[in-house]
Amino acid sequence: MKRVFVVLLCSIALFSFSTACSTAGSTSESAKGKITLQYWTLFGGGDAEYMQQIVDKFNKTHPNIHVNNMQLDSTQYYTKLVSGVAAGRSPDVAISHITMMPELENLGILSPVDDIINETKVNVKWDDFNQNILKSSIFNGEHYSLPIDTHPFVMFYNKKYLKEAGLLDASGNPIIGKGPDGFLNFLQQLKEKLPDDVAPFSLSNGGDDPYRLWWALYFQQGAEGIVSKDLQRSALDMDKAIKAAQFIKDLYFKQKFIPRNIADFYQMFQTQKAAITMTGVWATGTWASTKGLDFGAMNIPNIFGKQVTWGDSHNLIFPVQKNPDPKKQKAALEFAKFVEENGQMWAQAGHVPANTTNWDKPDFTKLPYRKEYTKVASTVAFPRQTAEFGGIKDFMMEDLDTIWNGSVSPERAFKKLNNQINDLLKNSILK
Repeated sequence: MKRVFVVLLCSIALFSFSTACSTAGSTSESAKGKITLQYWTLFGGGDAEYMQQIVDKFNKTHPNIHVNNMQLDSTQYYTKLVSGVAAGRSPDVAISHITMMPELENLGILSPVDDIINETKVNVKWDDFNQNILKSSIFNGEHYSLPIDTHPFVMFYNKKYLKEAGLLDASGNPIIGKGPDGFLNFLQQLKEKLPDDVAPFSLSNGGDDPYRLWWALYFQQGAEGIVSKDLQRSALDMDKAIKAAQFIKDLYFKQKFIPRNIADFYQMFQTQKAAITMTGVWATGTWASTKGLDFGAMNIPNIFGKQVTWGDSHNLIFPVQKNPDPKKQKAALEFAKFVEENGQMWAQAGHVPANTTNWDKPDFTKLPYRKEYTKVASTVAFPRQTAEFGGIKDFMMEDLDTIWNGSVSPERAFKKLNNQINDLLKNSILK
């Protein structure tokens, strides 16, 4: 059944894929006499720029290998990747989010890295990786990627406002009491001291970021997962799920610490109309380039007993090849090692390098906030490795949005979600 979706997606996306392939082919003509690698990424903005710098450095220092960096539209990326493999036009190396890897593995897209290492004798030091990130890239005891980062959900705060409210300690860190009451008291003190046109907390009223906060608070309570260990049924802990959602809903409706109907919660924090916000570390560059914004960053508060947050990870994968070329496979693995071993360059985008040897490099340690981010890497709760996670996440976000907009109670929303997850897993053909 794995291959069925590959063929179906190939027929759907073949035209767009053919266009991309023709571009790749013309570019590789400039690298005659070298091993030419096709590298597919989904990065945009600052991420794309920093990755290109790494590729340029590799090409400059490896005269016998040329890497052609193809930046594809992120909204079509995985469809094109699957169709490319099905059409026998796989890239030699590509990027995948760690949360997408179970589905790609299920579809037969991924080559086990251990097999390539055994064939090429390239030495990969697995002990150098942050083990929390690494273990989520291992399926059935085999490595399927080289992780290059994690990008976790963190809290950003306006130092000026917290200082004026007496909520910064001598080291410039927020003073937040323990547990739910400690965090609520922190926000209440802010609310009492802030100007009338400044909110204590800026967060979107739907979509990714409140979902990420809910994920963190759910797992902070000691929840074990969303699906069962055998991946066959829902494992939602209803009490913990409802408790986390109700806490967040109250921030909008009861305490009114988060304004409703925010048009752009990033802009709200950036223009200093909010004292704190929560989002991914990728926002670091935006805040750092904002004139007059004196901000700090930290793990999200430990509200429910265990220091846990949401996060994802970019991984370098080796898509299945129609006719594997050992020389190309070796070159691709050498390139992948180069990327993860130069994580101090990638960290400029805000990400936490997965290879921990980067954490002591001067180019990394001189970057602000990154030391705090390295502490967060081991607190990320990655999902269990089900090929259906994409569909489950869609259901979660849809149902959570009905909670945040006040149209459905947390109890009803999670009863619905529990049934949706069970139906999806029961009827899944990704097996």
